[in-house]
Amino acid sequence: MNDELRAKKKGKGDLDIVKNPDRTCPGKIEVPTEKETEALGAMKSIKEHVRVLKSRLASLDASGREEDANEILTKENELAQLKVDWNRWEEKRKAAARERMIILGHEEGPI
Repeated sequence: MNDELRAKKKGKGDLDIVKNPDRTCPGKIEVPTEKETEALGAMKSIKEHVRVLKSRLASLDASGREEDANEILTKENELAQLKVDWNRWEEKRKAAARERMIILGHEEGPI
């Protein structure tokens, strides 16, 4: 067994990065990246809007008034659109995270 594995097995923790420079991340990159931050901000905004809409829908449903049917339908359509927007931003966030991992050398593939 080599010395590095022996050190880990004895509970001495991770290997010294100075001794193993190939285990470090190349360059400095902001985490989360600007693209990830943008996506996360948009997703947070969507989530807040969804909470407001769901609260309003709950009060409309509780009222049981027929006059509220159009507003309920409108709010449900807004929720459906927000779900589409959420999924779009989630894909952008995942792509940005993958791009970061490739830049850092933790994953392989085209950016």
